[in-house]
Amino acid sequence: MSFPDYFAAIPPLRVHDPLAELLGAPADGLIDYHFADAVRLAGHACPTVAGAWLLTVRALKVLYGQRLPERGRIAVALPERLEQGVAGVIGSVVGLLTGAAGNGGFKGLGGRHGRRDLLRYGVADVAGIAFTRLDSGRAVDCQLKLDRVAGDPALPTLLAAILDGSADAAQRRQFAAAWQDRVRRLLVEHADDPALVDIRILQE
Repeated sequence: MSFPDYFAAIPPLRVHDPLAELLGAPADGLIDYHFADAVRLAGHACPTVAGAWLLTVRALKVLYGQRLPERGRIAVALPERLEQGVAGVIGSVVGLLTGAAGNGGFKGLGGRHGRRDLLRYGVADVAGIAFTRLDSGRAVDCQLKLDRVAGDPALPTLLAAILDGSADAAQRRQFAAAWQDRVRRLLVEHADDPALVDIRILQE
């Protein structure tokens, strides 16, 4: 399996998962997630997957500061219903990193370590994605501004040609390169751009 070279420039997200530690794999409960893990989960790399990754990383940084995020102890809420747009894709990536799951998630052990219903869709009064620490109640609402990093103007024309079957091999390569260039710029060049993710503190 071969991923674009720029994946190596994206810092991994380290979290501590108390359930993983309890069950002994990994023994210390420390898990490093790489952007490639999100791509494997989604099956592709696109601005939606990149945006969900970046937004979650930023949110967890605000919620935990210098401490490691506690995977499985974070509730997530999205305003869109699961079947709307790309909400399901976003939720999958966010759930991977936070441990939050819908009604099919792990129910817990003796009333602890439950992941079920920590990921909710169609929640009113959420502007972007809301993240809440279950231990402290500290919460943020994060909005992604993907339009701040525009794609190549040639992308729509190239995609149309690919979809109608008229594109040749060179055009397909051009499309893929331009598509991944936007993903790269989002995650590498704009990784710390405050204009890309608007974070509002809901609860200190």
